[in-house]
Parts: sequence; C-alpha cells; structure tokens
Amino acid sequence: MHKLRHDIPRTASRIWSNGLFDLSLIALAFMIYSIVRTWSADRQIEATYNAVDLVNFERSLYIGYEAQVQSLILWSEGLIHLFNSIYTYGHFWLIGATAIWLFIRHRDTYKLFRNAIFISGAIGLVAFNVFPLAPPRLLPGDFGAVDTLRLFSSVNYENSGSFVNEYAAIPSLHVAWNMLICLAIASCVRNPLVRGWAVLMPLLMSVTVVVTGNHWILDCIAGYVIGMTGLGLAVFARNESWRVRELFAGAFRSPAPAA
Repeated sequence: MHKLRHDIPRTASRIWSNGLFDLSLIALAFMIYSIVRTWSADRQIEATYNAVDLVNFERSLYIGYEAQVQSLILWSEGLIHLFNSIYTYGHFWLIGATAIWLFIRHRDTYKLFRNAIFISGAIGLVAFNVFPLAPPRLLPGDFGAVDTLRLFSSVNYENSGSFVNEYAAIPSLHVAWNMLICLAIASCVRNPLVRGWAVLMPLLMSVTVVVTGNHWILDCIAGYVIGMTGLGLAVFARNESWRVRELFAGAFRSPAPAA
C-alpha cells in the first residue's frame, strides 16, 4: 500500500510530462482561437476596404504582383493541384508530424519551437482583430485573384465551417509556422538534402499562399516577421526563465531569523 501511494503520483507525473500537458495547451489554444476569431468574423466590409488599401500600398512599393504570380500556374491544372496540396498538407499536417518527432527525439528543441508557435499565434490573433484583411480570393476584378482551392480541391474554405476566419490574411501563419517548423528540422538533422529542403520549404510556402489566392505578398513578409519575433521571444524566455524561478522561490522562501 505504501509503495502504491508513491507509484500513483510518479505515474501521473510521467503521463503529464509525456504529452498530456502539451495536449492541454493545444486544446486551450484552439479554444481561445475559436473565441477570438468570432470578434472579427463579421467585419467583411472593413476587411475588404483594408484589402483595397493594402493593394494600393503594395503597388506604391512596386510589389503588388499577386495576379501576375498566380498567372504562372493557372494554365496548368497539374500545377494548381500541386500548390493546393502544398497549401493543405504543408501546414497542420507538417506541423503535427514534426511536433511528434521533435517531442520524441528532441524534447528541448520541441519546447522552444512549441513556445515560438504559441507566441507568434498570439501575435497573429491580435493582428487579425486590429486589422481584419480580406485575402485576394475574396476581392473582385483586378484587385483579387482566383480561389484555386474552391475550383480544384475538396478541402477549401467553403466547406471548412465556422472555425475559419476568412478575414485574417495578415500575417500569414502558413508562412510563419512553416518557417518555424523547418528551422526546427534543420537544427536537428545533419543530412544536407533534408536541410536543403527545410531551407527552401518556407520560400515555397510563400509562393504557394500567393498563387492559391489566399495571401498578399505583404502577408508573407509579416509572417516571417512574427515567426522570428515568436522565436526570439521563446529563446529569451528559455534563457531567462531561471530569473522567474528565482523570483518565485524568493517570494515563498521563509525569511531568515533575526539575529
């Protein structure tokens, strides 16, 4: 009986440290996202006006070439299917597979990039509500682009339900999180082919989100910025966490007896 009293807490601690805590974090993050996304879901008019302003701003910077970039693939149904697949499976599927591998084989790297994804995601949620933005596929005429997912894929935003916020174009979390995941992979492997793929994949994702009509070029740039910001803050938190522990330890430490 005495041994059982010691084994139960030890077993519970092992289960908690081997995935339950992280699953709880993921569930909490999705719950928060589901709540916060509703704050900007009905701001279609504002998001459309913001998108038109962004198009004009891009053109003033001579980078407003979304339609021209997309035209490079519209002639080929095979290319459209290829980029649709990259957009769909290079996001949550890649994140999930990489996270499991890192959790099992490289726990410290996993924690660092998990925190970076959560931090960048939180920044993204704030941006989505401060500046709702329609993607190119929702704008008409010369301002917009073709929705390749709707035309050629059974997985698209029309059948994704109320979970997706269609007016959350900037920043592109597809780009931000793909970059973070690929940096994690590159930091843990030595195979030059895998590392080369990890370097090129974020650039490919940037092209993908544009040619599928889901993001503006400035969305991709913003994605890189918040991705690196999330990673920088995660590194800072990792390196300085001992100060927080010392602060809490000092707060609960019994005062020394008076001489």
